[in-house]
Amino acid sequence: MAKEGHKYIFVLGGVMSGVGKGVVTSSIGLLLQQKGYPVNLVKVDPYLNVDAGTMNPTEHGETFVLRSGLETDQDMGNYERFLGRDLTNEDYMTSGMVYQSVISRERALEYGGKCVEAIPHVRDEILRRIAAAASYNGSRVSVIEIGGTIGDFQNALFIEAARVLKMDYPDDVLFVIVSYLPTPGTLGEMKTKPTQTAVRDLNSYGVQPDFIVARSKEPIDEKRKEKLSISCSVRKDRIISAPDISSIYEAPLNFEKDKLSDALLTALKLPEKRKASLAAWKKFATAVANKRAPEVHIAIVGKYFDTGDFVLSDAYLSVIEAIKFSAAKLGLQAKISWVNSKDIEKGGAKAASILNAYQGIIVPGGFGESGVEGKIKAIQYAREHKIPYFGLCYGMQLMVIEYARNVLKLKDAHTTEIKKSTPYPIVDVMLEQKKHLADNKYGGTMRLGVYPAYLKKGTMARAAYKQELVEERHRHRYEINPNYVKQLEEAGLVFSGTSPDGVLMEIAELPRTTHPFMLGTQFHPELQARPLTPHPLFTEFLRTAVSHKRKK
Repeated sequence: MAKEGHKYIFVLGGVMSGVGKGVVTSSIGLLLQQKGYPVNLVKVDPYLNVDAGTMNPTEHGETFVLRSGLETDQDMGNYERFLGRDLTNEDYMTSGMVYQSVISRERALEYGGKCVEAIPHVRDEILRRIAAAASYNGSRVSVIEIGGTIGDFQNALFIEAARVLKMDYPDDVLFVIVSYLPTPGTLGEMKTKPTQTAVRDLNSYGVQPDFIVARSKEPIDEKRKEKLSISCSVRKDRIISAPDISSIYEAPLNFEKDKLSDALLTALKLPEKRKASLAAWKKFATAVANKRAPEVHIAIVGKYFDTGDFVLSDAYLSVIEAIKFSAAKLGLQAKISWVNSKDIEKGGAKAASILNAYQGIIVPGGFGESGVEGKIKAIQYAREHKIPYFGLCYGMQLMVIEYARNVLKLKDAHTTEIKKSTPYPIVDVMLEQKKHLADNKYGGTMRLGVYPAYLKKGTMARAAYKQELVEERHRHRYEINPNYVKQLEEAGLVFSGTSPDGVLMEIAELPRTTHPFMLGTQFHPELQARPLTPHPLFTEFLRTAVSHKRKK
């Protein structure tokens, strides 16, 4: 099933979740790509959801939408950002997808009446998908991140599939375990025992790691490398130090200090095609980490922050990264603050006044009624006090609703998503979405993926993009109601981006003569922002925010 001679690197996590498997996978992909090898990255999510689209962002983090429209895990966003290119449906896999495919084949009698079981049939479907991703991408090396932690019941079949691949092609498969080495405060000494235990757990699956990426607060010293090498049967030069860093974009540069890319090529018996050229990446990573750069203070007004006593920024991960990329390009340091829209909702106009401390305000995407009035109050404050404002998806819809309420004086204007009986449905469900909602078909049915938009001359959007036609990624069911477009435009709002047929409003803005930067997009521009190619709308937003500070 696998192509002989194709190389596979499996990345697994030990000790705890959130240890950085996605960053390690992304870094390996970048380093091998810079060495001249075509690479494809695959994310395996062991949950039974078919995709990530129906998951609660407070619990799971943001949903990253591919160009095709597939709703995926946020690690796919990191993969795209590190590689600097779009990924495909073949690069993502969940247990739900695998089981759905196996059951569909069974229903079609494709197993010839056999008793269908986890082994071999589910395992073989996993292997088929891994091989298909490599074939579709035409890559030389596949890097596959298996989600979860070693010892989890959910990912056992994926590890078993990887074990069988290693058994069949011993010279073509590597295992990398990313594990945490804690330094307990009371001891003040880095401990290797949790990682030793994680490796033994992996051994119980019949798998021996070839590399250990040692995540820790401080760089791992030679003594701990020796201890891990002896206790885990991993060569010392294949134990890679991964200390805490100020930016994930420093990770590949750190790994090269331990010559990770050379060690991987040697282990895979691949010749070095060229020296890794990381000059542009290093320049970018340095700019992101530059604490002496002029600061720009941005408030993200959202609602997916509630996770006990902690703030979950992962719900808006791509937005945060897009801000960083544009800030680095402009030689700025972005200072991002989280403002819970539910707090503004409770406190009213007085609560909204805290936004005056910021140079720019972003209202990102979201769904549902919770916190919506707080967002609208924040938007009103930004418009009336001329604070640069950037609305993303729901943030654009609420920007238009706020304008209808407070400029057109349509006091009960709303979105039918929240208030079906509103007399002024400024935002309404798309016609093709009504049947999906009536049939309770929520997963994978929104307007998803890339769609084109035409930009009007003389607008901020056209000036930022410097082109007439753009393609951006979408994820929504509701749109600006075309019945109100003329009335809104006559009141001064400009719809500077529209679908090719002119029916769907893709970008709304106020003229520069009215407001320094008041712009919203129906699409999600953050999904196409890359470290070395920042998104032009985020860049223009930050550029305006800095000038707003100077005027104040």
